Amino acid sequence: MLEVRNLRKVHTRRTGRTKEDMVVFDDLNFEVNEGELVTIVGHSGVGKSTLLNVIADMEPYEGGEVVITGHRLPHSSADTILVFQEDALFPWLTVAENVAFGLRVRGMSKGESAAIAAEYIALVQLTQFSNSYIHQLSGGMRQRVAIARALAMNPRILLMDEPFGALDHKTRENLQKQIQEIHVKTKKTTLLVTHDIREAVYLGDRVILMSGRPARVKKQYIVDLPRPRSAEDLYLHGLTREIISDLRNTESEGTDEEFDEDSTG
Repeated sequence: MLEVRNLRKVHTRRTGRTKEDMVVFDDLNFEVNEGELVTIVGHSGVGKSTLLNVIADMEPYEGGEVVITGHRLPHSSADTILVFQEDALFPWLTVAENVAFGLRVRGMSKGESAAIAAEYIALVQLTQFSNSYIHQLSGGMRQRVAIARALAMNPRILLMDEPFGALDHKTRENLQKQIQEIHVKTKKTTLLVTHDIREAVYLGDRVILMSGRPARVKKQYIVDLPRPRSAEDLYLHGLTREIISDLRNTESEGTDEEFDEDSTG
């Protein structure tokens, strides 16, 4: 479904008249299979969010290629939808109108878009709030609306950048469970970036560890457990500790910041 081949990304910093190029990642390679939920972890500043922006065709890249369903970016950019940490919803629209918005922009009729929106609002268990406005919802509910809006567009690949990072611990746990349930129902190919190692292991079919500067794929971990999963599973705790240990061992590889260990479980 997704192939990242020898990908190179450079950020240019300008200070007065001087210009400095910083290679974010170079020779980055990995694949995501159809129906797979893959999570990406690594130190802050290693380029995880930049990678999602590149795959979503929101930032250019300087070398290699991104191939989605056999088509090289940018020709495949319509096949991806990116969900951000902040929900980015329209406050003047209701929940139903927010979820249907992208469909209406694509030219779908009001009746058809409303029916599809209702289906995905039900999937995230917000049917009773369909006519509510965004300011009337909690943070977790708003993020569920954002996820429903993305799924309603039926992307080939769902990209999620720290989707629960701004939420409190309890709300985050509830949404993790719901994402797992949604993935079981939809089998949507998903690539999710997170600082929370426990979250990465709990949700992912596979966890990718990025490290270094320029960043590369340091290691990949298969999460060999059926769904639904229990957050208390000893296998998950063991794999979480293994990834944390490997991540600590990458601290000397050129990243400026340490990873967020507070929510690793």
